[in-house]
Amino acid sequence: MKNKLLAVMAIFGLVASASAVKINNNLSINGFIDGAYNNYNQKGSTANDTQALGVDEVELNFVLNSGDVSGLVAIDTDILGSELSADDNIDIEQAHFSYNLSDTVTVTFGRYGAGLGFEREDPAGLYTYSRAYGHSDFNLGDVDSNVVDGLTVSYSADAFTIAASLEEQVKTNVELNDLNLELSFSYTGFQGVTIGGGYAFDNRPTASDEQNVLNIHASKQVGKLFIAGEYIELIKDNNDRDGYLLLADYDFNSKLGAAIRISSNENTGNNGDYDKVTIAPNYALTDNLGAILEYSDISNNNTDAHEYAVELTYTF
Repeated sequence: MKNKLLAVMAIFGLVASASAVKINNNLSINGFIDGAYNNYNQKGSTANDTQALGVDEVELNFVLNSGDVSGLVAIDTDILGSELSADDNIDIEQAHFSYNLSDTVTVTFGRYGAGLGFEREDPAGLYTYSRAYGHSDFNLGDVDSNVVDGLTVSYSADAFTIAASLEEQVKTNVELNDLNLELSFSYTGFQGVTIGGGYAFDNRPTASDEQNVLNIHASKQVGKLFIAGEYIELIKDNNDRDGYLLLADYDFNSKLGAAIRISSNENTGNNGDYDKVTIAPNYALTDNLGAILEYSDISNNNTDAHEYAVELTYTF
């Protein structure tokens, strides 16, 4: 199914080039429209119950290519502001270009998302409707809440890629002499297995505000079954917190599949754990229109809840 193709390509940072409509030899366009119905019910109480129906996100990507230079401009309307606010402004989500110094070395400059995290940038690149870790710092690959201005140098060989990114977090007051460093890698040397991850070194003026992240994830395709796992260690506010996910996705046929995900992460300030079990059948209505039905059982610091969702994503 197309969404699953995008999910796999997102792991390698290739979503911007997937199934793009070619305008000319130097420009292609792709994007998506994503909307959903969501119902959240807290067990034993109705005080925090919510329902929502609407368009969540619209994105238009301009994919550029001219010789040894390639680029991406992603115009994004994150209508729910990653579900944290009612911000429906149109933003330049990403804007960067890459220059191939050689067949193995590439330099990228501009605004882009983090290179860490199994769950990547957009709804079209996810196996489920929701993200594993709720609304938290553990959502490393969510470009709507984790985007940087930076310079990346990467080296690619047959089976692995390594990259170093010198960067400044967008929408934070970080002085120029306090740039952050992110080291990332991916390895495909084992048959059918992809391993990725890295380490992000935060370098804010006040040490207590720094957030350092260790991430490693692995996935394998076994026939119609796709399995993946991830571990995250996050050091922030002088606290060391862990998170993990396990995911299995099975294609029953070319249209119908289902994903099961188990995830957990420690809340800020030792405020318990955020545990989640998600079941998400998915169906390809057409080559471009996919549907996900999702049920999640959530335990957040001993507060239990059910979440139901129906999501439609149109990709082009």
